[in-house]
Amino acid sequence: MIRKRPKKPIENHKTAAWANREKINQATNVSQPSLMQTINAKEHVDENEK
Repeated sequence: MIRKRPKKPIENHKTAAWANREKINQATNVSQPSLMQTINAKEHVDENEK
């Protein structure tokens, strides 16, 4: 069986949650975004509410 490779990436890594992390919580190993990224995410969600 021959697998086809997608021509375009499925995910955009520039906007991934780990792309602009400020620090990583050592206890949970979860990345925490910067304050500016949190504000941008909130604005995006508020604009796209149905």
